[in-house]
Amino acid sequence: MTNVIACIDGTDISTSVSDYAAWASLRLDAALVLLHVLDKSQYPAQTDMSGNIGLGSREALLQELAELDEKRSRLALQQGNLMLESARQRAVADGVADPIVHQRHGSLLDSLLAIEQDTRLLVLGKHDENLGEHVGSRLETLVRSLHRPILVCTSVFKAPQRVMIAFDGSATTHKAVDMVAGSPLFRGLPCHLVMVGADNGQNRGQLEWARHTLEASDFEVTTMLAQGDVERVLCDYRREHSIDMLVMGAYGHSVIRRFLVGSTTTSVIRHAQIPVLLLR
Repeated sequence: MTNVIACIDGTDISTSVSDYAAWASLRLDAALVLLHVLDKSQYPAQTDMSGNIGLGSREALLQELAELDEKRSRLALQQGNLMLESARQRAVADGVADPIVHQRHGSLLDSLLAIEQDTRLLVLGKHDENLGEHVGSRLETLVRSLHRPILVCTSVFKAPQRVMIAFDGSATTHKAVDMVAGSPLFRGLPCHLVMVGADNGQNRGQLEWARHTLEASDFEVTTMLAQGDVERVLCDYRREHSIDMLVMGAYGHSVIRRFLVGSTTTSVIRHAQIPVLLLR
C-alpha cells in the first residue's frame, strides 16, 4: 500500500480532488497517482442499422458510423490526457515532486480493484447529482468492494486544521481510531472524538480508550458524548467547532452503521460541506 490514488474525471471537482490528493500525498510521504478511467460504458455502442439502410448506401453508412465511433474514442482519449496533464501541473504546484499519470480502459471499479494492493488512500470527488437513496450508487459500490480508505472530497479545497472522528465503540471505529493514531495524515492536528449514545459507563469507557489511544500518539483530543439524532449531533458539532474533515468507519454494526448505509448518509455527505474519510 504505497500510493495515493486521485480519480480525475474532468468535472469541476477534479481540481479539488487533485489538491486533496496532493495534500494527502505530502502528509503521508506517498507517491501520488492521478488516474483517469475511460469507461467503456460511456462509449457509444455500434448500432446494427443494416436492416434499415438501403442496399445501395449500406456499406458507406456503416463505414461512416464505424469511423465516427473511432473518432469519438480518440477524442475521449485525448481529452483524458489533457485532464491528466492539467491535474499533474496542479499537483506539482501544490508541492508534489513527481506525480504519476495513469489512464486505463474499462470500468472504474475494475480499474481500482486492479491496483488495490498498491493503494494507500483513494480520493474521489463528491457529485451531489449522483447521490441516490444511500451514498450514491458509484460510491456505495466502491466502498463495499474496496478495502482501502476512501476520501470523499467537496468542491473547494481547504487544508484540514481540525478533524472529527464519529466514534461508536464498535470494532470498525476502534480500527479507525488506531489508523488515525498510527498515520501521519492528521499528525499535529486537533482531533475531536464525538460519540452519540447513552451517557453510561460503557460508552464513557470506550470514549476514554479512544482518547488515550490518540493522546499516546501526541494528538490534542477533545471528546463529547451526546444523545440525540446522529446526523444532527455530528453536523451541529462540525459547524460549532469548525471541523475540516470527518472520519467515519464504514460498515460497522451499530447506530453509526445505520447512519452510514441509510438515507442519513446521503444527507450528511451532501450537507457536511467538508470531506469525509471512510475507513474499512
